[in-house]
Amino acid sequence: MLREPVGPDLEAQVAAREVLDAMTELPPWQLEALLSVDDPESLVAYAKRRRMNPSTAASRLRIAREALALKLRRWRR
Repeated sequence: MLREPVGPDLEAQVAAREVLDAMTELPPWQLEALLSVDDPESLVAYAKRRRMNPSTAASRLRIAREALALKLRRWRR
């Protein structure tokens, strides 16, 4: 029998749910840019696979991160 809680605590679970909910409100291109970070390939490889300039991919990722951060700030107020 485990006496200690296993896995993420309740606050971490709530925070993760907030992030996921906020991500569902993003346009598809921003969601794709954010999810590309989790991919093991580099941003340059991601850009080449999408036939875009690596600078464009980096810019889209920056914009998507800013949009997500803004949504989260609004939710947490």
